[in-house]
Amino acid sequence: MKIRLLYFASLADCAGCASEDVQSAAAHPSALYAEVGKRHGFAMDATRLRVAVNGKLVDWLQPLADGDEVVFLPPVSGG
Repeated sequence: MKIRLLYFASLADCAGCASEDVQSAAAHPSALYAEVGKRHGFAMDATRLRVAVNGKLVDWLQPLADGDEVVFLPPVSGG
């Protein structure tokens, strides 16, 4: 299925892009993060992130569907 991924902060830096479309058979965001994390070398553990699908914060085991937009949200620090 085709998934639109959005990256922010350190994840965007590591991926070298703010967004990308991927073809994946990942059933849920947890598997998708493992897949793209391996490809981009993400060092941040998923337990430190939040995930949103189609604009809503969801559980890491939320089922994914073709055409979903997934956002991996790293912790944000202010200053």
